[in-house]
Amino acid sequence: GLRAGPTRPRPQRPLLCRSSSSVAAWRAADTLMEACCADGHRMATQHRDCSLPYTSESKECRYVCRQPPKPGAWAIATAFPGRAGALQTPTARVPRRERKGGMEKTRNILAGVGQATLRCCHCCLLGRAAQAAGQSCEYTLMVGYQCGLVFRACCVKGQETADFAPGDIGDIQEAVPELNNRSKGGGPCKQQCRDTGEEVVCSCFVGYQLLPDSVSCEDINECVMGEHNCRLGESCVNTVGSFRCQRDSSCGTGYELTEDNDCKDIDECGTGIHNCPPGFICQNTLGSFRCRPQLQCKNGFIQDALGNCIDINECLSISAPCPVGQTCINTEGSYTCQKNVPNCGRGYHLNEEGTRCVDVDECAAPAEPCGPGHLCTNSPGSFRCECKAGYYFDGISRTCVDINECRRYPGRLCGHKCENTPGSYFCSCTVGFRLSADGRSCEDVNECSSNPCSQECANVYGSYQCYCRRGYQLSDVDGVTCEDIDECALPTGGHICSYRCVNIAGSFQCSCPPSGYRLAPNGRNCQDIDECVTGIHNCSINETCFNIQGGFRCLAFECPKNYRRSADTRCERLPCHENQECPKLPLRITYYHLSFPTNIQVPAVVFRMGPSSAVPGDSMQLAITGGNEEGFFTTRKVSHHSGVVALTKPVPESRDLLLTVKMDLYRHGTVSSFVAKLFIFVSAEL
Repeated sequence: GLRAGPTRPRPQRPLLCRSSSSVAAWRAADTLMEACCADGHRMATQHRDCSLPYTSESKECRYVCRQPPKPGAWAIATAFPGRAGALQTPTARVPRRERKGGMEKTRNILAGVGQATLRCCHCCLLGRAAQAAGQSCEYTLMVGYQCGLVFRACCVKGQETADFAPGDIGDIQEAVPELNNRSKGGGPCKQQCRDTGEEVVCSCFVGYQLLPDSVSCEDINECVMGEHNCRLGESCVNTVGSFRCQRDSSCGTGYELTEDNDCKDIDECGTGIHNCPPGFICQNTLGSFRCRPQLQCKNGFIQDALGNCIDINECLSISAPCPVGQTCINTEGSYTCQKNVPNCGRGYHLNEEGTRCVDVDECAAPAEPCGPGHLCTNSPGSFRCECKAGYYFDGISRTCVDINECRRYPGRLCGHKCENTPGSYFCSCTVGFRLSADGRSCEDVNECSSNPCSQECANVYGSYQCYCRRGYQLSDVDGVTCEDIDECALPTGGHICSYRCVNIAGSFQCSCPPSGYRLAPNGRNCQDIDECVTGIHNCSINETCFNIQGGFRCLAFECPKNYRRSADTRCERLPCHENQECPKLPLRITYYHLSFPTNIQVPAVVFRMGPSSAVPGDSMQLAITGGNEEGFFTTRKVSHHSGVVALTKPVPESRDLLLTVKMDLYRHGTVSSFVAKLFIFVSAEL
């Protein structure tokens, strides 16, 4: 196989075991090869073509002509008596290990060749020299594939059949004596052996190293040992007995990898692998190609990259196509020349003959370039304006422009508002202020002097505020008019008066029912009038006046049969004489008058009943015997000798009720009854 890089030369002490007849055959072949190399060497030194016929036509001979080595490169020379051949190689290396004797001669032979003449070397002799120098038989010289095959064949053959020491390549004259019997059969060595007469010494081929058993050989990893010569961008890959250099990245589209690991452009046009359609011409480029159309453009046009014909602008060419004093104008496919006309700048115009430029009098009537009322002064090619006060000269429009004093001096001219006028300005004030005598400051106006409010007015800075008297409120519509407040309609109006609220302008009044009440001193509450005390009732002399809330009642009663009046409101039972029904009648009937409002809180105790003096062992029972048809009242016993009448639910309206309550008193084994007549007057609470 072809190696991609050099291998390490190593010392070769043993002599290959071979018969003397093989040596004789090899020597005969060397004589023929020397003749071939001598012929090639002569042609190279005469600078003749190496492809001409040679004196010797041996099939093993191949000749290679090379140019002188590049700077930094060196050559291997193999020397036989009277003959020398040199071949340029950029990858050869000096052996790392040397032996005394023959290896000293090999180092002298591997000298740099710097002559500027052609070198012609014999491929087979180079292989023999590499084998003798202890180098690898993997061919690394850049001399072609066929020469490499011959190189390797001769080198490997020399390793297998050589019977001379590698260091004696300069003095190969005599055959090696017959080896002893221990080495004829190959000996104990795995690769190479040499019999010294006393012992057999083993060695390894180039690219291998001897193991500690002094018999076996193992491959040397040149990539790990750093003994390779791979370039930047290449990775070292170890092989058995050698190594090779492998490119890290591909060459990419449009390139191919050469034998020396370089990228070479692919000529798609020359190889015919382009895809240009008919009517187009293939043009090779680095890494690609271009298809150029065969269309020919007319005069005045040029073809662009897409094959279209575009106009040539002759006016932009290096050599001016038009004579001096004329202007070039490009046309479709050609150009024209036009005579130059003087171009007068601003402020000038052509004279009547059209030959020169004269000044324009911008100030001549009726033109007013500075504006009405301003002075214009003409100058060559221009003019200037003398502006009135309040104006400035604008160099762009070349007119007098009004100065906006309000914008130029903001906040420094007027107290409130500044309004610009042509050539000047004036000040004004906001609402509520008036301009002072200086025409710039603003002073407050007292709006209350004109009575803008319906009731009260208070002047404030820049404005005024209207107020209303008690009982009035300011209108939400105009903020000036005062409207009456209806106190009776307010959310708290129902609590202002105890009976009825009457609204009046700016205030309110409380009123009471037309009879039975009078207005209290606070003007809000209603007080009951006691008609019985004031004597304004209409009860007769036989009637008793009883005052109630908001009125009175005239009361009169008579004791029933079998009873006599013992007091104004009490009737006592008469003594019983052989009347069986009499003992069952109550001992006493008493009349009571009660009054309470409709909104009284229930339950409420309204009457208490019991004996005037209690005796131990007394017991009583209390019951309502009449007037409680609607169930407003109930009785409850509170002790052995006392009970109460209670209102259990409110009476919804004013009304008069007569309630009869009976009490049965148990004392010393006898029962005595007592009756209470309750006149209850329920009145509405104001």
